[in-house]
Amino acid sequence: MNIPNALTLSRIALTPVLIVLLFLDTAQTRWWAFVLFTLLAFTDYLDGYLARKLNQQSELGALLDPIADKVLVAALILTLVGIGDIARWDVAAAVLIISREFLVSGLREFLAQRNLPLPVTNLAKWKTTVQLVAVALFVLPELAITGQAVATSAIWWLATILTLITGYDYVTSALDRIRQQTQDS
Repeated sequence: MNIPNALTLSRIALTPVLIVLLFLDTAQTRWWAFVLFTLLAFTDYLDGYLARKLNQQSELGALLDPIADKVLVAALILTLVGIGDIARWDVAAAVLIISREFLVSGLREFLAQRNLPLPVTNLAKWKTTVQLVAVALFVLPELAITGQAVATSAIWWLATILTLITGYDYVTSALDRIRQQTQDS
């Protein structure tokens, strides 16, 4: 166990606390949820940075990091839908985002069995960042700011578009890798 892996595991371990804070749904618990989510989202950057900086990259970390990201984001999206903060057409975006995450995870598992890596792209890193910002805006208590809901929805749909583009990129890349491996065999 090293510091980067401990940070990654903290994202998984503290996700239920975040969910409980959202279900309590008071102004105070929403602020606590926002602060906790912000810290957990920051660990997504920090664990990778520290792994490289401290030369503590590991197979366990490479396995756990995307799982921790997906657990955090999927659990939050489902909770936000459940309590009604993500509603109406924004629910369609939630379904698309979660579906893409499952698809890419499945592709990675399938390709790993064939010893074909599916590296994370820069656009996918931006997608994750925009997703985290959008989710943070949904978690943030209403501030009675003019246009807050419209801005949150716009960023949410930007995250969805990036999610679909990167999902398509991963599927086409995976198919190309499988075709190439088949031709080489």
